[in-house]
Amino acid sequence: MNAEMMVLAQQAAAPLGISMTYWIILGSMMLVSFLVSGTLKRRFAEYSEIPLRVTGAQVAEAMLRQNGITDVRVISTPGQLTDHYDPVQKTVNLSESVYAMNNVAAAAVAAHECGHAIQHKQAYVWLGMRSKMVPAVQFSSKMLNMIMIASLFGMYFMNNPTFLWIYIALFAVTTLFSIVTLPVEFDASRRALVWLESSGLAQSMEQEKAKNALFWAAMTYVAAALGSIAMLLYYISMAMGRRD
Repeated sequence: MNAEMMVLAQQAAAPLGISMTYWIILGSMMLVSFLVSGTLKRRFAEYSEIPLRVTGAQVAEAMLRQNGITDVRVISTPGQLTDHYDPVQKTVNLSESVYAMNNVAAAAVAAHECGHAIQHKQAYVWLGMRSKMVPAVQFSSKMLNMIMIASLFGMYFMNNPTFLWIYIALFAVTTLFSIVTLPVEFDASRRALVWLESSGLAQSMEQEKAKNALFWAAMTYVAAALGSIAMLLYYISMAMGRRD
C-alpha cells in the first residue's frame, strides 16, 4: 500500500529548478505520508491482537464463494503489505501475515482484496479504467525516473520550457492514475465491510475496528493523490511562470 508513495517521492525528488515552494510541498507530503502510514501500522498492530475463528485465507475463500466467484485462487505471497488482487492471473494474493492469521486485521485485508475480485466480475467501471491506464502509467513512471537520474548527473533539461511541459504531461498521467485509484479502493473497502457484517464473522465492536483499519489503509491512497496533485500544480505554475 506504500508503493505509490515511494514512487511519488522519487518523482518529486528530481532537481527541477527547486524553489522554497517545492521544499514546502515535498516536506508536507512526507509529513502527511509519515503520519498516515504510522497510524495505519499502529491500527493493524492493535487489531492483529483481536482473534477470529478463521484465517485471512478462509475469509477470502468464503467471500469469493458466496459471491459466485469460482475461477479466482487465494494464494500466499511473501512480504508485508504485499496484498493485492491480480486480474490477469485471477488470484487474490495475501501476504504471509494475512493469509495464515486469524484476527480482525487479516480478515479486513482479505475481504478488501476480494472486493477487487468482485469489482472485476461485475466490470466495475473505475477498476476497468484503472486497468487500461496501467501501460501508460508504467511508461510515464519509467520516463520520469530516467529524467530524475539524468538530473542527478547535472543534465537540467527542465531549463527548456518544451521539455518541462513534456515532464508535466508524464507526471499528469501518474497523477490521474492516483485519482482514479481512490474510488476503486474505497469501493473495495465498502464491499468488504458489507460482507463482513452479513457473514457474522465479527461482532459489532470488531466490525468497527475492521472499518477503522480499512479507513486508514485508504488514507494512504488519499495522501498519495493529494501529494501528486500538489506537485503537478507546482510544475504547471513553474511552466506558466517561465512562459511569462
